[in-house]
Amino acid sequence: MRRGIAATALVASLALAATACGGDDSGDSADGPVTITWWDTSNATNEAPTYQALVKEFEAANKDIKVKYVNVPFDQAQNKFDTAAGSKGAPDVLRSEVGWTPAFAKKGFFLPLDGTEALAEESKFQPSLIEQAQYEGKTYGVPFTTDTLALVYNKDLFEKAGVEVPKTWDDLKKAAATIKDKTGVDGYWGTTQSYYAQSFLYGEGTDTVDADAKKITVNSPEAKKAYGTWLDLFDGKGLHKADTTADAYAHIQDAFVNGKVASIIQGPWEITNFYKGSAFKDKENLGIATVPAGSTGKAGAPTGGHNLSVYAGSDEAHQQAALKFVNFMTSAKAQETIALKNNTLPTRDDAYTAEVKADPGIAGYQGVLAAAQPRPALPEYGSLWGPLDDELLAVAGGKKSLDEGLASAETSIAKLVPDFSK
Repeated sequence: MRRGIAATALVASLALAATACGGDDSGDSADGPVTITWWDTSNATNEAPTYQALVKEFEAANKDIKVKYVNVPFDQAQNKFDTAAGSKGAPDVLRSEVGWTPAFAKKGFFLPLDGTEALAEESKFQPSLIEQAQYEGKTYGVPFTTDTLALVYNKDLFEKAGVEVPKTWDDLKKAAATIKDKTGVDGYWGTTQSYYAQSFLYGEGTDTVDADAKKITVNSPEAKKAYGTWLDLFDGKGLHKADTTADAYAHIQDAFVNGKVASIIQGPWEITNFYKGSAFKDKENLGIATVPAGSTGKAGAPTGGHNLSVYAGSDEAHQQAALKFVNFMTSAKAQETIALKNNTLPTRDDAYTAEVKADPGIAGYQGVLAAAQPRPALPEYGSLWGPLDDELLAVAGGKKSLDEGLASAETSIAKLVPDFSK
């Protein structure tokens, strides 16, 4: 990074922390409305306008509360909040990626929400999503949006090839070969990213770590089998070779939406972009199925998404206003609006109205949520994918053997969780 850019980013970061904080620095007058700040980490173009409209709706119904909306780039938000909270200058509400919840809860940055207005309708939310918002028995976020991975496929290409939706990874290999023979198009294109490879681990009944046993399992026999299956899906008839370039994500997505590959593993955050492609002008051509199962017969994918969390360092007036705001933004009505406008998945069952489920993308992903697995409440869990991203990229690119890559990942992960055994 050039020095000038770095300096500009630092100034912007400091300005954001100074102008977007809650508590006593909000500028509230003694007899005026309470002003709370919300850091929204959504896509500024595709999603943020919906949230901004809801903020105005909330303010109209709550004249005693003003909401200062700040859109913070997702890839910067975690570090920005960590810095701001440590200096008592954090926003009152954060749209927090689910993996951040235990880390910030452990530091005391998030307010426990059990028994508060924010969680007044806790029973309406999917239990697995509430579980993922908890740390050491307390709930530190209200599920706002959710997602998981699925096998998304081109129904037309599958029908032309006469193949059924694969139930296992072996089925997928066979289907890919047949699709290539019958249509000339590759049947499947996988990714090197470790988040997407989680499904292979779940299919073998394992994970990167066993949080309960405090054991690193990324190099276990089960994990080696899982990653061996992942690696095999880059080589064979109808299986696209691994893309190890920096633009791999865009390449895979573009190929799928334009009918140049019949299936990929992807999340619902791309529903809107699926429909923009030439292959899915007819939305009904988009097929969505549970990720294939591994040798154990198990099929699963990681649960993702975001919670709304309240900063623990602000005063009671700001916390109470923040709790009311969170309750509004996670209500059934707001969740329905967000789903219809942004094509994201609601976190509560009563928001899956007939109109919401009329979108085949949302309806399809709702059907695979049952196979989604919550992440363990381990503060370091989200950081474990970093070393794996590097090693899997090297393995897929032929620069390291699978054994070498996993051994190196194990060493790196051991530094992140030093109290875990191998």
